[in-house]
Amino acid sequence: MKVKFTDRVVWQEFLKKVSMISAVFSITFIFIDVSKDYKAIAGLGVLLCFLFLYLYLWWRYNNLKNLNLIIDGSKVSVLTGDLFEQSGLKAIAFNEYFDTQVDDKIISRGSLNGIYINEHSSLSVTQLDQVINNYSFESGELVQCGVERSGKSRKYKLGTICVVDDYLLVAFSKFDRQNKAVLTMPEYLEFLINFWDSVNRVYSQKSVSVPIFGSGITRIKEHKNISDEELLKIMLWTFRISEMRFKHPAKLSIVIHDDKIDSINLLDIKSIENGI
Repeated sequence: MKVKFTDRVVWQEFLKKVSMISAVFSITFIFIDVSKDYKAIAGLGVLLCFLFLYLYLWWRYNNLKNLNLIIDGSKVSVLTGDLFEQSGLKAIAFNEYFDTQVDDKIISRGSLNGIYINEHSSLSVTQLDQVINNYSFESGELVQCGVERSGKSRKYKLGTICVVDDYLLVAFSKFDRQNKAVLTMPEYLEFLINFWDSVNRVYSQKSVSVPIFGSGITRIKEHKNISDEELLKIMLWTFRISEMRFKHPAKLSIVIHDDKIDSINLLDIKSIENGI
C-alpha cells in the first residue's frame, strides 16, 4: 500500500469527520433517549462506524487517481490519463537537438516524442523539421551550430520550447556519443527552471499539460533509482519557485500514465500545496 495505515494525513482527516459526526450524535441524543439495555449496542455500533470510516478513508487515499492543488494562486491538477487526450497545449520532451528521426536509435518508437511524431503530429517529418529550423527562438536559446553527430547539428539550451500547433516541443535531454539521453541533477533542475520560464512566455492563457519529465528512458546521472514520485515533487517545487503563474481559467496538468500511478502517493504530494 502506498499510504501507511497510520498516515498522519489520513488520521487528521478522520478526526475532522469524527468531530462532525460526534456533534450530530450529541444533538440527536438530546432528543432521543436510549434505554440502558441498548446503550452498549449503540456504543458498539458507533465504534464500528468509526472503524469503517477510517478504513474507507485509508482505502480511498490509496486509490487516488487525481489531485487538484493551488500553488501560489495557480491551479495545478495531477491526474491519470493520456497526455495526447488533454485539451490546451501539451508538452513533448525532445533532446537538445530537436531530433525527429524515429528509428529506435536516436528516438524510440515507444517514447512520447516518437509517438507524437508517428501518430499525432499533423506534419510530415520534413515539414516538422522546417518548422523547427525556421522557428523564432529567443536570443541565447540556440547555443551551438554545426555539431558533428548522427542527427541534427543545432544544439539548443535545455528548456527551450518550439510551439507547433497545440504542442510544446521542448529541449529536455542531452545526448551522449551513443545517442543515449542523459542528464545530471543540476541539469534537470536547470531544465525545469528554464522550461517554466519559457511556458510563461508562450502559453497565451491556455492550459498546459505535461508528463513527469525524466520518467521515461532519460537517465539522471547518480540518481538511477529516483522514483516518479520524487521527480513529480521536484517538478512542483521548481514550479513554485519559478515566476510561472497561470491565470484563470488556464491551469497546469501533470499527466501520469495509468501504469505508473500505483507507485505514486498522491496524498503525500498534497502537502506541496502548503509548501515543501
